[in-house]
Amino acid sequence: MELAARSVRFSETTLTELMIPSYANFGGKIHGGILLSLIDKVAYACASRHASTYCVTVSVDAVDFLQPVEVGDLVSLMASVNYVGRTSLVIGIKVIAENVRDGVRRHTNTSYVTMVAKGDDDKPALVPPLLLENEGDARRFLEAMKRKELKEAYRDAFDSAKSVMHISNNIEKLSAQRCVIGWETKELPK
Repeated sequence: MELAARSVRFSETTLTELMIPSYANFGGKIHGGILLSLIDKVAYACASRHASTYCVTVSVDAVDFLQPVEVGDLVSLMASVNYVGRTSLVIGIKVIAENVRDGVRRHTNTSYVTMVAKGDDDKPALVPPLLLENEGDARRFLEAMKRKELKEAYRDAFDSAKSVMHISNNIEKLSAQRCVIGWETKELPK
């Protein structure tokens, strides 16, 4: 049974929270972990709204911290479905921090979270197709497809490189790095 398509607007979600002193690190800035938790929360709300079921986080594809967030800022996380597969959804999240005293708003974070819908049997569940209502929706869908393609290519290339990366053949590469070899290595013939 094919589900009816849902628009991006159907599940757009904004979560706004005041950044309080207990969220701060020793430098007075908001802990990245606080923002990651809020990103995960808004991604869940957006994905579950689109899928009409429980969703779980599979991966956080990117979290770019562009500017620090300050204590006292009002932080809004705007989430929308950028892409859907059969059972998965990619949620794009833009984080804006607003200084409530002067009204200055700063784009502080961008993130992409992949979620999977779960059925009552705890197995992956089919999600509704995404209705693309404008060029912006289509651009974000295409960009998510490209990110997915590049992520898979990177994973394959890295797995291939890892399989032939033997320490004994690469130990000399470490000598120019900021590390110290803490075990006895055998001298390789020159």
